[in-house]
Amino acid sequence: MPKISVIGAGNVGATAALKMAQKGLGDIVLVDVVEGVPQGKALDIQQSMPLWGSKSRVEGTNDFSEMEDSDMVVVTAGVPRKPGMSREDLLDINSRIMKSVCKEIRQHAPGSIVIVVTNPLDSMTWLAYRELGFPRERIMGMAGVLDTSRFRCFLAQELGTEPSEIEAMVLGSHGDSMVPVIEHTKAGGRDVRDVLSPERLNEIVERTRNAGAEIVSHLKTGSAFYAPGAAIAEMAEAILKDTKRILPVSACLEGEYGHSGLFLGVPARLGRNGIEEIVELELEKETREALDRSASAIKESLGRLNPTG
Repeated sequence: MPKISVIGAGNVGATAALKMAQKGLGDIVLVDVVEGVPQGKALDIQQSMPLWGSKSRVEGTNDFSEMEDSDMVVVTAGVPRKPGMSREDLLDINSRIMKSVCKEIRQHAPGSIVIVVTNPLDSMTWLAYRELGFPRERIMGMAGVLDTSRFRCFLAQELGTEPSEIEAMVLGSHGDSMVPVIEHTKAGGRDVRDVLSPERLNEIVERTRNAGAEIVSHLKTGSAFYAPGAAIAEMAEAILKDTKRILPVSACLEGEYGHSGLFLGVPARLGRNGIEEIVELELEKETREALDRSASAIKESLGRLNPTG
């Protein structure tokens, strides 16, 4: 059975561990620096496995060496957003945490596929890529799966239909400049532009962009974790079960979509080797320009990271 290590036993990490264990994707090690937290949450998750019929074993630890020889590492460690904070506000403190985590991954799981969840997502994934030195196909960020799920949720609510009836994909940065691809969005097989007015569709797009902040405003002292945890499990399943499924992930671009040297949310075929193909969609001019603006925002964020730090 594959071995999955989740670094960070907060709400997102623990929920991801639960979802992956429910799916029976592998044996899971939940790692955190806070004594007792990963142990307690892992034990709680393990005790639910008989109810799901899962064979996954879940262990919690404060010892990074327990992630030895992991097939996959999910990084959720970092400070979450608080009310009034943007993802970019987290850049300085979370970059220090990411560097420390990458040192442990290099030492204990050098052959792993890494999924980064820490915000600001695209910048942290780029930093992990730089620090780890892994091939680009083995490092990706979780953002597009979550943002797409939110978009599909809001569209389904608006139209009074099942989320399964909504086909959609959200690309670009995991932030205010994310790009819902309207021309590839369908509701019940119909172009969403044929069933919703431009004004109402724009409102749903804006709600999707602000979905994380909307949850933060309600919770006051935390951020989203149920949907992020489920999104992580969706990506892990595609990779560990080698399904070749196309999902939107933050991937390292080397000329795709006209960009290089950064991580940007794009459709990717996921399998046992990680990112096995970056899929280039035909995009309308307006969408292409929005994706370029999103890339520019990421580049600006990268400029604030010390390239030699």
